[in-house]
Amino acid sequence: MTREFAPHRLDVSTFAAEGAILTGDDPVADYARLAAELAESATDETSVRWEAVGEERPGSAGTATPWMHLSADATVPMVCQRCLTPVAVPLVVDRFFRFVADETTAEAEDDDAEEDLLVLARDFDLRDLIEDELLMEVPLTPVHDVCPVPVQLSAADADFDASEAAKPNPFAVLGALRSKKPE
Repeated sequence: MTREFAPHRLDVSTFAAEGAILTGDDPVADYARLAAELAESATDETSVRWEAVGEERPGSAGTATPWMHLSADATVPMVCQRCLTPVAVPLVVDRFFRFVADETTAEAEDDDAEEDLLVLARDFDLRDLIEDELLMEVPLTPVHDVCPVPVQLSAADADFDASEAAKPNPFAVLGALRSKKPE
């Protein structure tokens, strides 16, 4: 009998023991923190595709240890920091996670582990993990490889320059006051 697994309340131990696979194609709007990072041009057609594969591997004590391979991708609209127009940014996640009994174990083994360590829970929220991983892939400064519009690289403004030229030099004003003789 094949069990149905729910991504928002995933029993990781059973998921891994059965070698189960979950997939999804969710609207990016379902991931509120990720959607907040995007340009306003994000539409309902923007989606997050993901797959989670559970497996058990032999642990250090010879017991089976739950693992999960997560892959996710989305191409999201952001604002190019060079030309300030929308840019499509691909976000790709491809990671293995090993589940441990508690935070103490995770902390103790984290420095030596190549994989990411997570604490085992019976009601693990897979979608939160997907969102966290995608957020870590968001670039600090999204930019086009080649911007579609010419980029203005100076902040010169003719009106500003004209107003500066019309102002009298303050030292000249002081000099004029100094040269006036008191009556």
